[in-house]
Amino acid sequence: MTVESQALTPVALPARTIHPPTTISEAARAALAAGAALPEVTRPAADDIEGWRRALAASEALWEPVAARMLAECRCKVDTRTLGRTTVYVCTPAGLEAPSRDRAYLYAHGGAFVFGGGRFAAATGAVEADRLGVTTFSVDYRMPPEHPFPAAPEDGLAVYRELLRTYDARRIAIGGSSAGGNLAAAITLMIRDRGLPLPGAVVLLTPEVDLTEAGDTFRTNELLDVTLKRGLPECNALYAAGRDLRDPYLSPLFADLARGFPPTLIQSGTRDLFLSNSVQFHRKLRRAGVAAELHVWEAMPHGGFGFGADPQAVPENAEIGAEVRRFIDRCC
Repeated sequence: MTVESQALTPVALPARTIHPPTTISEAARAALAAGAALPEVTRPAADDIEGWRRALAASEALWEPVAARMLAECRCKVDTRTLGRTTVYVCTPAGLEAPSRDRAYLYAHGGAFVFGGGRFAAATGAVEADRLGVTTFSVDYRMPPEHPFPAAPEDGLAVYRELLRTYDARRIAIGGSSAGGNLAAAITLMIRDRGLPLPGAVVLLTPEVDLTEAGDTFRTNELLDVTLKRGLPECNALYAAGRDLRDPYLSPLFADLARGFPPTLIQSGTRDLFLSNSVQFHRKLRRAGVAAELHVWEAMPHGGFGFGADPQAVPENAEIGAEVRRFIDRCC
């Protein structure tokens, strides 16, 4: 008798209250408590286009002051350019050190494939440039509902082609957070499959690399993750626009990584809804013989402790930047 034909006994958990643990910094505990007080986000159905447009407008209004504060506090210079017909925010660190002057970081912002563009893409790119000390090209890629897949990874690929005019591929890192982590991996697969030279490194911060959301922590960390309380099936369906979610360019977890992939750093946390994504992608890279690191932080939810917060204000957030910077220094 196969496992599939047996009646599998689930684990039944009693109701319980889980406090921020004492094993993390006071600032991280405060961020967990603040996130726990926030309500769940409701999302439109995938076919409710007008509903998505309203949700996008509301999100932009909500996050505009946060983006403005982040940009006001950044130390880097931020310029808006067009590369490969795509808007890119070029974030150049102040006092750029010699080893990093010929490096580039192609960065894809998060936001569930739908949100986070415009000023917020500029702000998150500026944060990355400040903490990594690398010129960061934050791609303001096209998004649904007007521009579903494959617009976003194609935009990233177009920017990469332009960067190759100036930078050695081995001195380019590609990275992103959440949906941006998905795109960083998908763009890298497109680079490989179209015969372009691979980048020197890939950085996947709590990446959404499996749009089927089949992983264990989509159940075990549901609601425990105070940032992303539940999965994103509506966003994923809107982005995929009817395509098979197991397409490797949609869900890089299903790609043939044995055909080649750059050294990769993956970051997650024990309370991250996407922890299973990170664990599974890391194991698949290792099985394919790819140099890969997995860094998991104690009690950290999706996106770190306090999204949009000063990375230096929470020690654990600062540690992420330090690990990524060391990784890029070593690989690029």
